[in-house]
Amino acid sequence: MTAMRLGLVDHNLNNFHANVYLRAFRGELAHRGFTVVGATAIEAGASRKWAEANQVDYYDSVAELAPHIDAFIVLAPSNPETHLPLCEAVFPHGKITFVDKTFAPDLGTAKQIFALADRHHVAVQTTSALRTTNVQARLRELDTPVSTLFISAGGSTFSEYGIHPVELAVSCLGAEATSLVAFGDDDHLRLVIQFTGNRAAIIDFVAQQDLPFSVAAVSLAGCDTLTVDFDRLFIDAASAMLDFFSAGRALIERRETLLIRRVLDLASDLALRNKFIPLDNSQD
Repeated sequence: MTAMRLGLVDHNLNNFHANVYLRAFRGELAHRGFTVVGATAIEAGASRKWAEANQVDYYDSVAELAPHIDAFIVLAPSNPETHLPLCEAVFPHGKITFVDKTFAPDLGTAKQIFALADRHHVAVQTTSALRTTNVQARLRELDTPVSTLFISAGGSTFSEYGIHPVELAVSCLGAEATSLVAFGDDDHLRLVIQFTGNRAAIIDFVAQQDLPFSVAAVSLAGCDTLTVDFDRLFIDAASAMLDFFSAGRALIERRETLLIRRVLDLASDLALRNKFIPLDNSQD
């Protein structure tokens, strides 16, 4: 078991992810020996209050935090536009780093973050909490591969929550996507992602709705209907984060992360709606 000191870097620490991950590290996952020992954030006032309320040492900058920790967690789940500048402050310290969803606001920035990590020889990983759920666990038990995933999801906006169903699809079907079509509008968006081997993911996303994430997985053996277990969602996501830190290397293919961002970019482009768009991941 590897004990490590973790540091949180955020836009504003007073957010849902900071709360649930801290609770998981201190609660159900405490036996793994990872401890959040410090934090810093762009919005210092509210973040300092959060740190005091949660008994986490607050530092005025990444540079002041870095000597006290072994690994960084870059949060800011609602502000992906801050991830590149936050990583620019974090990566020069050479410590393994997890970056929360959504990794970057666009594909170009995602590639910049990976290139920056490579220049500083930093292991970096990113994922939505929807990568490590009971759905993936069930699909691993199937005797025959899944041919089609039907995924229904909701959230305030596709720009913030679209990452979740796309992460779910790619984590189950892999990086070998061949084409995408998106239709509907931003309030009700549908995506069809085609993969090699005559496989597909069909996503139905409804904005401004707090819908459970549900999946119908079709294989030669039949159809499994599953609902994501929200009670375990962030505990399992936090556990996977600790697995990454313990391994000291990324456990998720970079190609999958870039495919997810590419899909989100294309699906959000109004000019590309109702058109089948080829997906070429070869350059990733």
